[in-house]
Amino acid sequence: MEPCSCDTFVALPPATVGNRIIFGKNSDRLCDEVQEVVYFPAAVHDNPREHLQCTYIEIDQVPETYAVVLSRPAWLWGAEMGANEHGVCIGNEAVWGREEVCDEEALLGMDLVRLGLERADTAEKALNVIVDLLEKYGQGGNCSEGRMVFSYHNSFLIADRNEAWILETAGKYWAAEKVQEGVRNISNQLSITTKIDREHPDMRNYAKQKGWWDGKKEFDFAATYSYLDTAKMMISPGRYCEGYKLLNKHKGNITFETMMEILRDKPSGINMEGEFLTTASMVSILPQDSSIPCIHFFTGTPDPERSVFKPFIFVPNISQLLDTSSPTFELEDPVKKKPRFQFKPDRRHPLYQKHQQALEVIDKKEEKAKTLLDNMRKLEKELFKEMESILQNKHLDVDKIVNLFPQCAKNEIRIYKSNISP
Repeated sequence: MEPCSCDTFVALPPATVGNRIIFGKNSDRLCDEVQEVVYFPAAVHDNPREHLQCTYIEIDQVPETYAVVLSRPAWLWGAEMGANEHGVCIGNEAVWGREEVCDEEALLGMDLVRLGLERADTAEKALNVIVDLLEKYGQGGNCSEGRMVFSYHNSFLIADRNEAWILETAGKYWAAEKVQEGVRNISNQLSITTKIDREHPDMRNYAKQKGWWDGKKEFDFAATYSYLDTAKMMISPGRYCEGYKLLNKHKGNITFETMMEILRDKPSGINMEGEFLTTASMVSILPQDSSIPCIHFFTGTPDPERSVFKPFIFVPNISQLLDTSSPTFELEDPVKKKPRFQFKPDRRHPLYQKHQQALEVIDKKEEKAKTLLDNMRKLEKELFKEMESILQNKHLDVDKIVNLFPQCAKNEIRIYKSNISP
């Protein structure tokens, strides 16, 4: 199962610099899948009988939803990763274990990411939202756009300005671990062992009934619900172990730029290449001082090493993110029509299209490649400097911030256009 992969990271003081929590994720998906970056404003839903259409199923709507920014595969309703206006960030991972995966259509893990962000103003409340929905509606359904059926259970890393939670699931059963300091990462395997801070009330009984646990030895969630030898988990080859090593290497000095370096690391496999590749990346700065805004960076394009991390800050009246929004097909969308996935439409957004063309130049023309990459890094460094100034001075020019992410995407497109032309 290793080819389908993601990696999500969190670093908390004292592992970070400047009393900030740093969140990061690489979304590794099929190489031809487009990921868009989209914004949805806060909303009030007055009709108590209102239903909400997720990727495959309808669920009950709630009276109020928070503003969210999401990085998501363009064909589905949910998200691979994202943040909300209250500084909650969530990323999910595909995991497998002893409990059988359900192919029946239910909530995708990616739907649960978005639902957690829309409905919760703290990390622990987001955990509550996800586990309640898991109990009520279950998880399942095809997680890729196409006729190849590809399903999995999910783990989640949920962070806010104060703490983080790891939530790992096996069907409707789950365990959660609270993280209040240091570093933690998740990859495509269960990783919660004996430190379990919250759990499904029947999780241990179910494991006993199945013969996975004798009820006597210390309960180890990952060892019980998967086939892992958890004693060797931290030394075995693989991205979970490599990610942990990279975090620990920088412990005490982790900044948002460190997190981006980790996401760009190819030797470790964190920045993935091949049939499954890193299709989009996200890094968030969550200052513990609530008077300082959270800043969320997204690429919206594949390969973070050859992409630009662009900042987004929540303020009222944000301009729509048109250059990173994919075309919509409404009722004609093959995801919505049954039988599903009879054809694959072109979901490339404007930034993705220009980025693809630029990558072709990078691969073919060495001299142009250097200029292009230098210009991309220069744009990024200027943005980082500007964001650091906001964090230090606690001052926001709101009129400018409403267009911050869209303007950055336009500047990036301009760089690509100037290098693509013959």
